[in-house]
Amino acid sequence: MLCAGAQPAAADFRMCNNTASRVGVALGHKDSEGWITEGWWNIPPRSCETLLRGPLVARYYYIYSVDYDRGGEWSGKAFMCSRDKEFTIRGIENCLARGYDRTGFFEVDTREQRSWTVQLTESAESSPDTPPLSRGPGTPPPNPPNGQNRNQSK
Repeated sequence: MLCAGAQPAAADFRMCNNTASRVGVALGHKDSEGWITEGWWNIPPRSCETLLRGPLVARYYYIYSVDYDRGGEWSGKAFMCSRDKEFTIRGIENCLARGYDRTGFFEVDTREQRSWTVQLTESAESSPDTPPLSRGPGTPPPNPPNGQNRNQSK
């Protein structure tokens, strides 16, 4: 007799970079101790990275991303703390007073699914949950944060 068991489906929070540029990603979310922001994951063009492993425990996650090669950002109106170098920051209040940047993240509604993938594109048409890439006039591309790529250090 042959027994076949179902393998558990991967349950992760993933980010796919569907652009021709390298992008940097910062993530904000709640954990058992409260709000936390983390960055940077450096994602090559046309590839995906897992930002959080395991089943999702919240409905809402927050993303801020920058285009390293051509400039611009995917941002929103949920302000959280960040910095230029690799970071893990507890709390989202008083960012400037604590020596951090105050950055606008966009909200991702996972609809309480166990796993979710965010698609970064240059056009809002192909990804309704992601804001369009915003490029300011004459804005030079940002420099990638110094330090190790967060996805390599986890």
